[in-house]
Amino acid sequence: MEMFDDVYFMKQALVEAQKAYDADEVPVGAVVVVENRIIARAHNLTELLKDVTAHAEMQAITAAAHFLNGKYLRDCTLYVTLEPCVMCMGALYWSQLRRIVYGASDPKRGFAQAGLGPHPKATIHNGVMAEEATLLLQDFFRKKRA
Repeated sequence: MEMFDDVYFMKQALVEAQKAYDADEVPVGAVVVVENRIIARAHNLTELLKDVTAHAEMQAITAAAHFLNGKYLRDCTLYVTLEPCVMCMGALYWSQLRRIVYGASDPKRGFAQAGLGPHPKATIHNGVMAEEATLLLQDFFRKKRA
């Protein structure tokens, strides 16, 4: 196994998701990677910031753009623990990410159910560490309902 593979970077996104969980945010985490280097780390901040757009992906896009000093993330890969929603996929499209890798699917609110796709030059890989991401989300919502 190569040290810097999709599993390695998804584990980093899961660290971010755990931070969200610990802060009583929906546990979604993301990292942006370029040339095997993490340039942005983020997790959901919608409760803290009182901002419905403060999803992990949106925070990661902003941080990566600031790091690169440009709006396009053409050579970057986003690793996110949950399938991006429609809003996030729109932002990912415009940021022109090269790859989007996600863990758990979101059949109710994910981009796929809306028939959306990434930028034509981007690729999507799903199911990376999906079980771990799903279990974290299920545990979070189980505690919310209790």
